[in-house]
Amino acid sequence: MKQNMSLLDRCLPHPFVSVIVAVSWLMLNHSAELFDFVVAIILGFIIPKMIQPFIVNTPNIHWRLAVELFFIVVWDICISNIRVAKQVLGPTKDLQPKWFRVPLDTDHEHVNSLLAMIITTTPGTVSAGIDQERGDILVHALSSDDPEAEIQEIKARYEYRLLAIFSVQQGESSS
Repeated sequence: MKQNMSLLDRCLPHPFVSVIVAVSWLMLNHSAELFDFVVAIILGFIIPKMIQPFIVNTPNIHWRLAVELFFIVVWDICISNIRVAKQVLGPTKDLQPKWFRVPLDTDHEHVNSLLAMIITTTPGTVSAGIDQERGDILVHALSSDDPEAEIQEIKARYEYRLLAIFSVQQGESSS
């Protein structure tokens, strides 16, 4: 452990985790009483301190870009829900399920894992797995007329933003 860490760094080794823990506690209790706020603050200090040895490397990210991507993904999830509902409730003969591979521009583990997660959480698509050897993600689309356009949209809307969030150059690895 570093000797020159400030008191704040020693008390709050992972401030983001502290906030998540405290907010989660309040949400799980469905309460805004003083006792629950006190417990949330205490847990926000204790739990990140306990797990500090297990969090080896926290990446530096560009928060503004991460927040922008968050809202893009939420928007896409909403739109995709409507589109999938129309597809599922419509004639099944109009569905054109497709498997396709999205080539990855990096082998950075955070970028690729988050990209696979975003693909899976967006209704109508599911990532079946990341193939590090081939350098791609296998994706299943509920209905796609043009898999190449789907690939380009995934790369433009998500992958390039993830690369920018983590300051990763195309072709760069996470090691």
